Amino acid sequence: MALFKLLTMAVSRTRTQSLLKTLRYMSNVPENTVYGGPTSQTPNQRVTLTNLRQKYKKGEPITMVTAYDYPSGVHLDMAGIDIALVGDSAAMVVHGHDTTLPITLDEILVHCRAVARGARRPLLIGDLPFGTYESSSAQAIDTAVRILKEGGMDAIKLEGGSHSRITAARAIVEAGIAVMGHVGLTPQAISVLGGFRPQGKNITSAVKVVETAISLQEAGCFAVVLECVPPEVAAAATAALRIPTMGIGAGPFCSGQVLVYHDLLGMLQHPHHAKVTPKFCKQFAQIGDVINKALLEYREEVSNGSFPGPLHSPYKISDADFNGFLKELQNMGLDEAASAAAAKANR
Repeated sequence: MALFKLLTMAVSRTRTQSLLKTLRYMSNVPENTVYGGPTSQTPNQRVTLTNLRQKYKKGEPITMVTAYDYPSGVHLDMAGIDIALVGDSAAMVVHGHDTTLPITLDEILVHCRAVARGARRPLLIGDLPFGTYESSSAQAIDTAVRILKEGGMDAIKLEGGSHSRITAARAIVEAGIAVMGHVGLTPQAISVLGGFRPQGKNITSAVKVVETAISLQEAGCFAVVLECVPPEVAAAATAALRIPTMGIGAGPFCSGQVLVYHDLLGMLQHPHHAKVTPKFCKQFAQIGDVINKALLEYREEVSNGSFPGPLHSPYKISDADFNGFLKELQNMGLDEAASAAAAKANR
């Protein structure tokens, strides 16, 4: 009986260890604590808030790129990007909407889970979609919890600096969830802003950018996105804060930079995307042109019969099995099918 118990315990321990190896631990779980903490998820240490603070203190620029699916998550991982943001910009660059407003929480959770499976190294941040956190602090906390528990994210991002948004940010932080703020051009507020308009271009607006960033810091945010503001205003906000600023169309004086995956890769080359591609975005590649060229070549080769050729038809059947196959077709009364197979056989 004692031996049986020992064997049972050993099997149970082995299964537990195997299960733990397959689990993807989130980076906001404490590391190297008195509780042991999780081991590194990948050979390269997973980026945590501590890592970001260290880079910030050293003055090392932080990199952030949006991601929306498994392939983009893998690409960010391989490139060593610090932060993967599953942004509500998916509404525009993935779903084809003109604004970020239509995307739902359930939709963004699908994107979050896909990215989490691919991006093993970056810190993972999920956007709170429009309409999922404005009503109350309780609603904001519930949404943020779902982003972490169901989406596999490490932190959330929310837009704006109104009193209700600041209150929501503080409540989420107090609930134990890391929050990144977002000021300047806040796409979810285009109804109030009158469209996608730069901010901080006059005294009142510039002061508001800085004041709002400070308020988000005081609410407990670990970083703030500055979008579409003059570089001088971004420099002032960065100097006024004790947390990193992530610039997008805000010049070179921020603590780091963020761009939309599709924009920086020149992914989409069609009229709809052309009208929403921001002026500030540098296209580091023309992937859209490469994709279009490949699709055109594929269509042409299928049309002229050159694809698939022998190189891409690798599966073989032995002579004996092929002859038996022909006989079976004939026995089934499928003489025409047998003739077609025999005519195409290169034997």
